[in-house]
Amino acid sequence: MKNFEKYITPMSHDELMQACRRIKHVALDMDGTIYLGSKLFPFTKDFLKMLDENGIGYSFLTNNPTRSIKDYLKKLEKLGIEASEENMYTTAVATIEYLKSNMPEVKRIFALGTPSMLAEFGAAGFELTKADSADRPDALVVAFDTTLQYDRLCHAAWLASEGIPYIATNPDRVCPTDLPTILVDCGSICRCIEHATGREPDIVIGKPNPDMLAGIRHRYGLEADEIAMCGDRIYTDVAMARNAGALGVLSGETTLDTAINSNPQPPITALNVMEFGRILVDART
Repeated sequence: MKNFEKYITPMSHDELMQACRRIKHVALDMDGTIYLGSKLFPFTKDFLKMLDENGIGYSFLTNNPTRSIKDYLKKLEKLGIEASEENMYTTAVATIEYLKSNMPEVKRIFALGTPSMLAEFGAAGFELTKADSADRPDALVVAFDTTLQYDRLCHAAWLASEGIPYIATNPDRVCPTDLPTILVDCGSICRCIEHATGREPDIVIGKPNPDMLAGIRHRYGLEADEIAMCGDRIYTDVAMARNAGALGVLSGETTLDTAINSNPQPPITALNVMEFGRILVDART
């Protein structure tokens, strides 16, 4: 492995430059990578400016479905980042696209999710059922739900035990936060249902599922190796990049020791996304 002050990589310098020279678009995880909770990292704006100046596109890709696209855009604007709907891709959007493409018979769903997420599913044409055994849906969707109610969790578990199609939006166990708490995420909610019923989701949509990058590939007409996925977690962000054939860049929450001891190691582990940006620029000079 090559050691550097600001990043590490198992690739040789020539291999690193060759891989980075192909990058035309950067998919950015959000919480833990460009901001943490309500605090924008100090390097984020300079990094995005660097991408713009070098003709490299970027998208914000998040496993967190608690906010709608419009809500995320408002948050980014409040943090001083201008973005459009085309720049955003969430697991709620990916789940809606998956259902419409692969399960067109599903019209009625019961979903554990925030009001913002449920509104997105409603706007996409899905009928949302109630926590009532007489109101039987075509599928169960479980997401990161910061408004989770016990009776709705119990109903979701009952639906899972009944064998209806069961989709999870993302596998994350916890959500990053700058507050003194642990935010129990979708993966932990699904584990609760599994412990109660013995049933796991039929499919988990979010990272590391490579379909999360497929939307960006198709939207911009890119090859997989022309995309770099920057995120703070090996088991979601870097794993998705590997599964999709893209360049995985670890930056943020995960420690250097975690990266070094991981097998396989991330192609690039950077101190922050700005250091990765400098590698992209160096590869073009």
